[in-house]
Amino acid sequence: MRVVLQGMESCTVSALSCFIAFCLLVCLIGFIFADADVTLLWASLTGQRPERKLKGLVVWITGASSGIGEELAYQLAKCGSRLILSARREDELHRVKRHCLETSELKDEDILVLPLDLLERRSHETKTKTVIGYFGHIDILINNGGRSQRSLFLETSVDVCQALMELNFLGTVSLTKQVLPHMTQRGRGSIVTVSSLFGLTAAPLATGASASKHALQGFFNSLRTELTDYPKILISTVCPGPIQSQIAKNAFTAEINKPPPTVGHLKRMPTDRCVRLMLVGISNGVKEMWISQQPMLLLYYAWQYAPTFAWSVSDSLGRKWVQNFKAGRDADSANLTKQKTS
Repeated sequence: MRVVLQGMESCTVSALSCFIAFCLLVCLIGFIFADADVTLLWASLTGQRPERKLKGLVVWITGASSGIGEELAYQLAKCGSRLILSARREDELHRVKRHCLETSELKDEDILVLPLDLLERRSHETKTKTVIGYFGHIDILINNGGRSQRSLFLETSVDVCQALMELNFLGTVSLTKQVLPHMTQRGRGSIVTVSSLFGLTAAPLATGASASKHALQGFFNSLRTELTDYPKILISTVCPGPIQSQIAKNAFTAEINKPPPTVGHLKRMPTDRCVRLMLVGISNGVKEMWISQQPMLLLYYAWQYAPTFAWSVSDSLGRKWVQNFKAGRDADSANLTKQKTS
């Protein structure tokens, strides 16, 4: 009898070990193909659908004339959200509005084109009043406007660093300052800010831009703790990795008015996938979203849980980025040897 029981225990342990090994293998395979953090992916599988959660809400998008902001407008229009489209280029905003109307059930009065310059902070109060006067309230503010950088700090004017902080950080803070009191008065709302992978990690060739994104992370993380008396106000930051957008073409360089180098056609996450994950996160109250394909997603986790290892990887990548940049090759981490296209 004892032999039989021992045999059964041995079989149970073996079966349990195999099951655990199988689960670990599934998790490993899933992580290899993951393009977002676990919380966000879980919300995309089991959480509320943006089509139901965001229907009818009033959403203000900055940087809506191209890239992530443009795609946000298209997908939110299909969800039935009413939109305020803001950026500096009014003609591009009208183009985006026309496409939204053509591909959704929204009517002309459901989309307000509102030109906005984040650097003109004195205008933000008036712009906010215009939005509230038009729609009556603001449900979601998506702070998407901003620029990147592509230059070595030793060669970069301090004016570039100042411009990046003025635009990416202070411009965003200023608009948030105008919108947030309206949300606290109503007791609900969402402020979603597009930060970056480089708001969490180190980034060669982007010292000023990275500093501005780290500032955004610190500001909104601190702001979230001040709003605990308003549980229905969501403060969320989005940290995308390399995405298919125009941000690299519009990046600052060593001087304010110097155009950026030509960027090669490199592997980046499709903009529509990034935006879909963002809308899932907003719909399910995710406070911080990591959105990137591998291997950059692994770098997020390394910086979070194994910073010493992350530093060694970043030092190695940084050295290659700088070498390629100096040699006139594309410095993107997705392809460290690819020549720039002419």
